[in-house]
Amino acid sequence: MKHRRMQQLFHWGLSALCLVCLRAPVFAQAQNSESDGHHHHHHRGLHRIEHIVFIVKENRTFDNYFGTFPGADGATCGEIHTGQTIPLSRQPDRLGHDIGHSFNDAVTAINGGLMNQFDLISGGGDLSGYSQYLEEDIPNYWAYARYFTLADAMFSSLTGPSFPNHLYTVGAQSGGAINNPSSGGVWGCDSPVGATVQVMDDQGHITRVYPCFDFTTLADRLEEAGISWKYYAPGMGQSGYIWSAFDAIDQIRNTPLWDEKVVSDTQFEADALNGDLPAVSWLVTGSGKSEHPPSSTCMGENWTVQQLNAVMQGPLWRSTAVFLTWDDFGGFYDHVPPRHVDGFGLGPRVPFLIISPYVKHGHISHTEYEFSSVLKFIEERFGLAPLTERDSLANDLLDSFDFHRRPLRPLILEPRNCSGAADAPTREAEDPD
Repeated sequence: MKHRRMQQLFHWGLSALCLVCLRAPVFAQAQNSESDGHHHHHHRGLHRIEHIVFIVKENRTFDNYFGTFPGADGATCGEIHTGQTIPLSRQPDRLGHDIGHSFNDAVTAINGGLMNQFDLISGGGDLSGYSQYLEEDIPNYWAYARYFTLADAMFSSLTGPSFPNHLYTVGAQSGGAINNPSSGGVWGCDSPVGATVQVMDDQGHITRVYPCFDFTTLADRLEEAGISWKYYAPGMGQSGYIWSAFDAIDQIRNTPLWDEKVVSDTQFEADALNGDLPAVSWLVTGSGKSEHPPSSTCMGENWTVQQLNAVMQGPLWRSTAVFLTWDDFGGFYDHVPPRHVDGFGLGPRVPFLIISPYVKHGHISHTEYEFSSVLKFIEERFGLAPLTERDSLANDLLDSFDFHRRPLRPLILEPRNCSGAADAPTREAEDPD
């Protein structure tokens, strides 16, 4: 009887919580929220940043990781397609299965901005997408958020999955690609003959092409300007090779730049500790450490902590900015409707942490960002021209920095004991078109 009474109180409490768990966004979804004076004020200290690291992990939304973070625009409940509002369940360290997050899945979930059909996407019928972590589940990510800057208005660039969104992280476009290629474990210029990817034109017409593109990327701009860069990623045949974006860029993949500048993700830690990081780095890793379901989130967080500890313990900390984000929504619920900027996006919100001695301490940014915002920050730091309309119009992240205060000290964290959680390999040919 007592147990039943406690269950009733628990469910009544959740019902009451659901009445207040969905709140209006607290940020302005403007094209550019910075006045010229504010913008130039921050530019005066931008030269202090000499090394920029862009870490891209896998398949999470803001509500999935930070929905209960104090002061952030998060939710603890979500609406399903029937109109019912349900509490977001506590997600286990390993979800157990992947959830659909193709272009069509994302369009379905967003439902014209109603954000109420995450239960209708592939693999979402069990409501597993309506789940989230608490602080004790990802304590080190929360520690970074409390100490550095957390952004609650970072959106994936494209309404869809990994391949096109990773292309946005290097080119502020995807070459029109909207889904993952049909080629299984290889997603780029070395895909087998006959491999294709869906591409969409500005009128919404969809065709299929070989997944190898030649649009200009930020790496091309850096190379032309003589600015050092590296892309740290798993190699061919390794888990996570599909997320190595420059494999899909012809003028990188099929030139000496591939062997010179695209290096193993395992090299990043040593380069950071030894002070050998280039001016601009991208970093992606394999399935067991990327947090892509069904892999362990704890193990993925531990990998991130090891990389960030290396940056903070190395000699370059005082001149570095790290941008840590997740590539797409992964099928998980988020309550904030993305702004429609073009036929490709924006996609659902993703977590975003800005880690640097010069970020605002314990700050929550409500400014709208997307992956192109990181590219714009790099372009402005090194005097490079924009690549597309996306990075030209994106907010540039400078409102999250304060170059006039004492630089923040490193925050060295301990990797956690993941209780022997065995890693399950990701099914890397996810997202059938």
